Amino acid sequence: MGSSTNTMPRPEVRPQVAGGLISGLVWFALLLTVCYFPILQQLVNQWLTDEDMGHGFFVPVLAAYVAWQKKDELLSANLQTNAAGLVLMALAAAQSIAGTLGAELFTQRVAFVFSVIGAVFYFGGWKAIRILAFPLFLLFFMIPIPAIVYNRITFPLQLIASQVAETVLSLVGIPVVREGNVLELPSQKLSVVEACSGIRSLLSLSFLSLIYGYFFENRQWVRWTLFFATIPIAITANASRVTLTGLLSEVNVEYSRGVYHSLSGWVVFVVAMVILVAFHQVLDKTSGLLKRS
Repeated sequence: MGSSTNTMPRPEVRPQVAGGLISGLVWFALLLTVCYFPILQQLVNQWLTDEDMGHGFFVPVLAAYVAWQKKDELLSANLQTNAAGLVLMALAAAQSIAGTLGAELFTQRVAFVFSVIGAVFYFGGWKAIRILAFPLFLLFFMIPIPAIVYNRITFPLQLIASQVAETVLSLVGIPVVREGNVLELPSQKLSVVEACSGIRSLLSLSFLSLIYGYFFENRQWVRWTLFFATIPIAITANASRVTLTGLLSEVNVEYSRGVYHSLSGWVVFVVAMVILVAFHQVLDKTSGLLKRS
C-alpha cells in the first residue's frame, strides 16, 4: 500500500507579521502626527505660501501610494522587528527638541522624516527599510532646503540665466547691458530675482523625475540618469524663460509682468517635463541599439 501524503497547505504566518507592520505603522503615524503637529503645521503653511514648495502637498500622497503598492512584497517578506528603530526615533526626537530650541526649522522637519524611518525600522527591520527605501526617500522632498543652501544655489542660477539671456538677446540684435543679474534693455530693466532663478523648476522637476522613473522605467541606471538630467534641463528651461521674457518685453512691456510672467513659468515648466520624457525615449532607444550591436 502506498503511503499517503498530506497536501494541505501549511499556515502562513508572514502575512500576520507584515499585517502587524502595517497596523503598527498606522498607529505610529497617528502618534507622530500628534507629537510633531506644530512642526507639520508650519510645514503645510509654507507649502501654501512658498511657490518653490508647491509640490510639497503631492510628496506624502505619492510616497504613501508607492508604499501601498509594495504591500504584497511586505506580506511575502520575513520581517523582524529591530529595537534600533526605537533608538533612531529617540535621536530624532532629541534632534527635534534641539531644532526647536535653536529655531531651526529644517532640523525639526528632517527629524520627523527620521522618526518615520525609525518606525519602519522598528516594525520591519532592514527588510522593510529596503522595500520601502524609495517612498521613504521621497519624503525628504517635502522639506524646503535650508536658507543658507538656498541662497548659495539661487544666486549662481540667477547669474547663469541672466548671462544666457544677455547672449541670446545680443545675437538677435536687441541691445542689452548686464550688471550682475540685472538686464538693461531699451524698454526697461529686467531683474532676475530669486523667484526667477529656476530653483522652483529644479526642485519640482527633480521630484517628478523620480516619480516618472518609478512608474515608467525599471532600470536603476536610467532612473538616476533622468534624475540628474533635471539639473541641466531646469537650468536651460529657466534661462530660456528669462530670454523669452526679454524678447516679449521689447514687443510689449506688459508681457514681462503679471499674469503673462506667471503663465510663461508654467509653459516653460511643461516644456521642461516634455524634454525630460523625450530624453528618456532617447536613452531607451540608444540602449536598445547598443544591445543589438
